[in-house]
Amino acid sequence: MSEHYYTEKPTTGHDLGQVEEKLRGRTYTFATDAGVFSKKGVDYGSKLMIETMEFQADARVLDVGCGYGPIGLAAAALADQGQVTMIDINERAIELAKRNAQRNSIRNVRIMQSDLLAEVAGESFDIVLTNPPIRAGKETVHRIFEQAHAVLMVGGALWVVIQKKQGAPSALTKLESLFSSVEEVERDRGYWILKATK
Repeated sequence: MSEHYYTEKPTTGHDLGQVEEKLRGRTYTFATDAGVFSKKGVDYGSKLMIETMEFQADARVLDVGCGYGPIGLAAAALADQGQVTMIDINERAIELAKRNAQRNSIRNVRIMQSDLLAEVAGESFDIVLTNPPIRAGKETVHRIFEQAHAVLMVGGALWVVIQKKQGAPSALTKLESLFSSVEEVERDRGYWILKATK
């Protein structure tokens, strides 16, 4: 199996780059590299999530599979009185996310390597955000949903972006089996934004 971004220690040679993106009215500069998701620029699904997600300014937010940081850092700008925890299995992505937090002067973040939600088990969050690692397989994606449910406060919500052709209908079914209510907040270009409330 060829290596992809859902790996703990990418062995792909480095190919450092920089992208500039306007997200939620704010311009961000992101360092990127080979071996991380969407290195040439923030993918459309993540952009749609960023433009759609809503939560309180003092929310405790968890970004699962943060990559080099666009969703989590945009969330930290929205939850400017709260804190965002950003996790990813990929150590290269974590280093980039830390660099990008500094580069964009975002301080209300905690960024750490974690296999799924292992490092935050036992903590509690108001919001969980994920653009899940589809290439890791449906079982892994569904485990993220299960573990997100476990760390959410009652009344908290999991926001998911997923393409219809990459399993959105089965994701919806799985979420409905776990959460008290699930709504499709947005659909655009084959992407679904799902909000599952505990």
